[in-house]
Formats: sequence, C-alpha cells, structure tokens
Amino acid sequence: MKDTAQIMGIQFPKRTLDESVNILRQVVEEPQPELFHVVTVNPEITMACQKNTELRSIVEEAGMITADGIGIVMVSRIKGSHLPERVTGYDMLLKLLEVGNEKNWSFYLLGADPVTNPKACEVIRATYPNLEICGNQHGFFKPEEEGRIIEEISAAKPDFLIVALGAPYAERWIHQHRTKLNAKVAIGVGGSLDVIAGKVKQTPEVWKRWNVEWLYRLIQQPHRWRRQLILPQFAIRAILYREGRR
Repeated sequence: MKDTAQIMGIQFPKRTLDESVNILRQVVEEPQPELFHVVTVNPEITMACQKNTELRSIVEEAGMITADGIGIVMVSRIKGSHLPERVTGYDMLLKLLEVGNEKNWSFYLLGADPVTNPKACEVIRATYPNLEICGNQHGFFKPEEEGRIIEEISAAKPDFLIVALGAPYAERWIHQHRTKLNAKVAIGVGGSLDVIAGKVKQTPEVWKRWNVEWLYRLIQQPHRWRRQLILPQFAIRAILYREGRR
C-alpha cells in the first residue's frame, strides 16, 4: 500500500503527528461503536510481534498505529517507504492535551506510581485549565482492585483514556477490557506521566533534532541499558526482513 510503510510485516500509516491527532478529533466528535485503540509501536514492540501472536493481533486490530521511534522512521527510509516523521506516545499526549484544552475534552489518567499520577494531574490541570480530568488511578493497583477501576472508568465516560502502565502491558490491558471501558479513545503512553510530573527530565530539543533521544534517556536512566540493546538488533533484522511474509 502506497499510503503505508511495511516494517517487519507491520503496516505503519504515513501520517504526521498533526494528521494523527486530527483523526482522533474526528473520532471524539463522531464516536465509533467500539473503543478506538491507538498503539504507538516502537522497535521493541515490533520485535516482540515477531514471536508474540497475541501482541501482533492487538497491533493489527488497533484503530491506529503510529511509528514511535526514530528507528522505525529510519528503516522505512532505507527501504524506500519514507514515513514522514515519528509519532510518539508522549508527543501525541501533549498535542491531545493542547487540543483538548480548546475542545473541553475529558481525560482519565491511569498509570505511573502513587505520587507521580496525582502530580501529573496537577500539572495538566494548571497547564490546560479548560480540559477535564474526569478521573485518575495510579498503576500500582492490586488485581482485586481492577474491577473497581474499570467500573470507575466506564462511569466517567472519558473522551480519552490515557494508560501509562508500560508497553506492551498497557496495550494488552486496553485490548482485554476494551468492551467495558466506555471511553472513546484509549492510548498507551509509556512513561509520559513521569515526564509531565517532572519525575523524569524531558529530552532537550537538540537531542531530538540529532535523533539521539535514546542516548539521553540512557544517560538519565542507566538501568535502561538492557532495553537499548534491542535497537541495533531491530535495525539489522528490519532492514534484512523480506516484507510480504510473517
């Protein structure tokens, strides 16, 4: 398909951040019969999809997937598909909050730790006073609390359910409970609430421009080194991968 780039069998739409957010605006204004699930697919998820059929099905059934990572974009260009830009969960969340402030959208924030979650809510309310945070819950809940949380989300009927439970757990959680959540759009945003709350420093623009955000994160969070090892593996496998097969 000319309007998509295929990377290791996954079809990435050739959309910018603004184009992606515009689609979600339409979803909110013209609600779908089912939850609209957005999956931001990074190299780690792409690699996991090669062996995990459940995760692959979740990605393929999503209402929207985006290229979360410069590695995805660079591979697409090497293979001649040319994705226009990366669309990360963090960037999408900030843009949704910005537009939501204009449109009076409602958000439910699920995830992060018991201190970070309410702090992120506080920052968002101060920065975007016209949107509504219709509920929030940290991610360190017990299994027996899950039913109550799902009921709370359903009763709140958020325009956007923001899930910061880490990938791919967030994606599995959304997919598993999609028929009960009563939200218009749900999206996993990784550690975005940690950044908004100030727990983790935001990557400076110069690092982003040079496409070395991964290195900045590694310096700030050295414990991520094992996860970063997957990046060169992904690059090699994705470039050599013969598309059109599983």
